[in-house]
Amino acid sequence: MTRTLEGKTAFVAGASRGIGATIAHALAAAGASVAVAARSEQQGKLPGTIGSVAESIRAQGGTALAVPCDVTSEASVDDAVAQTVSEFGGIDILVANAGVLWLGPVETTPLKRWQLCLDVNLTGVFLVTKAVIPHVRTRGGGSLIAITTTGVGMPGANAYWVSKAAAERLYLGLAEDLKADNIAVNCLSPSRVVLTEGWQAGGMGLEIPPEMVEPPDAMGRAAVRLAGQDAGGVTGTVQRSEELTF
Repeated sequence: MTRTLEGKTAFVAGASRGIGATIAHALAAAGASVAVAARSEQQGKLPGTIGSVAESIRAQGGTALAVPCDVTSEASVDDAVAQTVSEFGGIDILVANAGVLWLGPVETTPLKRWQLCLDVNLTGVFLVTKAVIPHVRTRGGGSLIAITTTGVGMPGANAYWVSKAAAERLYLGLAEDLKADNIAVNCLSPSRVVLTEGWQAGGMGLEIPPEMVEPPDAMGRAAVRLAGQDAGGVTGTVQRSEELTF
């Protein structure tokens, strides 16, 4: 991969596994220093930790820092961003990827599951974006990317859909607000279903036809292209990974 992001620093929230880990690796391969941020400091039910992803990036010649971060806690987010700035000197790129999935009919969706989707998938995006903006502004511009969804292949994912759709509206509005600061603001979703560890755990056994499955590296390539934007380029858009043509 061409090192188009040399000298840049990226903060990737939700990077201990799945799409987030794939994007973190892709950004590092493109030359960025990457803060691998998530709650997963220790191995849990799902494979992957911030430490293992950061170590893997370094083993491949990249630069990475494991940063503990709970996106539902403003204090935790602020600490993670401060640690990143202290280590790398600033932040140029944000990938707001942390997310949780719930599948089930509305009438049997527990309130705590609905609220968890909103807390992580929407409020988490708000908190990491709020914390990162001043640092990207200080750099003279950069790129903010929120990972959203097409909703393909997920019947009953109402709480997930609502939270991701709200995050898209947040970012589409923010793009106009940050043009004067030379900051690109875009959303990125898979064109098809990426069978991550989170999907395997939360998909309730839903079978996805092979033609609807997207290779994870498509999201990595698309994220690198968006990460290289500023307000003079592509901004205020919702991009699909396999359809990104600029």
